[in-house]
Formats: sequence, C-alpha cells, structure tokens
Amino acid sequence: MPTTIQISEKLQKELTKRKLYDKETYEDVIWDLIEDTLELSEETKRDLAQARQEIKEGKFHTPEEVKKQLDL
Repeated sequence: MPTTIQISEKLQKELTKRKLYDKETYEDVIWDLIEDTLELSEETKRDLAQARQEIKEGKFHTPEEVKKQLDL
C-alpha cells in the first residue's frame, strides 16, 4: 500500500540530483541507494572472485580486440 512521507526540501533536491532520468521516481532513487548498502550474495562474491582470477590469468578480451573481431 503506497504511503506518503515528509522530507525536507534539502533532501528532495538531493534526491532529484541523483535521478538517472527525469521520470525516475523518488522511490527508485531510494531503492538504488539502499541496494548500494546491501551485502553481496554468496553467488555474486564467487562470480567476482572467478572474474578476478580470469583477469589475472589473462583470460579476457580488450575492447579494442572485440571491435577488431566484430569489424567495428
């Protein structure tokens, strides 16, 4: 059920600055801020560790290599 909250004009201006696009809601902005503080899942932590290992082992392609392969 939607509800109304009271915020200061200063906070409203700050939330407005954080919008990624004009029609983004304040709720979306707040969820994005909350998401940034949440703990990463164990699966995400494993994926990040694997990606870091692959980079150390040189198992990646640079943007230049990809462009060349795709004839861009």
